[in-house]
Amino acid sequence: MSIQKLGITSTNLSTRILKNKTLLKSLEKISDHGTSFSATTSLVLSLGLRPLAIFSTPDTEKENKQYAASNSISSGLVKYALVESIALPVEYAIKNIDKNPNKYLNQSTIKNLSENSKELINSKSYKLITQVLKLSTGFLTAIPKSILTVALIPIIMDKVLFRGKKQPLQTTQNPTIVTTGQKPPFTGRITDKISKGLSKIIDNNHIQNLAKKYEHKDKDIPKHITAGTDILLTGAAVYQTNKSEKIKETRKKALIYNNIISTAITLFGGYAIDNVIKNKSSKFIEKFKQINAADPKLYKYIEGINILRPALIFATIYYGILPIISTYTAEKIDKFIKRHQKSN
Repeated sequence: MSIQKLGITSTNLSTRILKNKTLLKSLEKISDHGTSFSATTSLVLSLGLRPLAIFSTPDTEKENKQYAASNSISSGLVKYALVESIALPVEYAIKNIDKNPNKYLNQSTIKNLSENSKELINSKSYKLITQVLKLSTGFLTAIPKSILTVALIPIIMDKVLFRGKKQPLQTTQNPTIVTTGQKPPFTGRITDKISKGLSKIIDNNHIQNLAKKYEHKDKDIPKHITAGTDILLTGAAVYQTNKSEKIKETRKKALIYNNIISTAITLFGGYAIDNVIKNKSSKFIEKFKQINAADPKLYKYIEGINILRPALIFATIYYGILPIISTYTAEKIDKFIKRHQKSN
């Protein structure tokens, strides 16, 4: 029996999918907690997929694999911890402002940013400012993250994964994720104070003018902030690794090359693939907008898509495809340079 005979058309099916409550709620949650979503994705993949990919690298010394895997695990743990302690309060504070702009923002700010929008929350300029504020917590914590990540590498090497008969790190436990019905962990006076602090940034005329100037680029903001954060993280990690007294000198160069190669290929590959997918998915976005045009939270769903798309692309490349290439290449480069230095 065909689908048409059952009275189900492909149009009806796609409409049901694009109006699915679980899908829409997930996109809204990603919009509200973009940095948390990124950190949670990184945690799961850095504890599982990336180490597995690293250890499957052929023709590579075991200890180099161990250092690379330790770096992955340490990075995921530190990133998640920093997000839970810093990014989540910022995200909930901005949600406060979204719900009650008159309490936190000047009337001139609301008028200036709203313009043609009926509500401030639908303004492209306002969405751009709040999106940057939420996502920039990852950028601002990049250096302390790198310091803690490098500091944890020898601890994971010696105490957790590869020494003696220690129990391996459990990667099957799911991290705590803020779900739809869960009470926000940041409420009351602290969140209110953060909301008031962030509102001063939004009230700044220079910030508002910049947002209005670049509001048409809001689709690319998550991607650019992610790229900038990765570059800063890599630079800081390279510096800390080179300076570390607890990482073996004979393994430092391979670890440094691994980080640089991973970031470089992820950024170039991620941008290229994201641009292709973004262009190809333009019809899908338009259809999604049409089907959910009456939904007051449509702007959040679109923002969620714009965060989800590059996050998954970069994560797939960095945690799944790239580890084998970067681990193998880093060791070969390290050995080539050492041979060259000896010959001279």
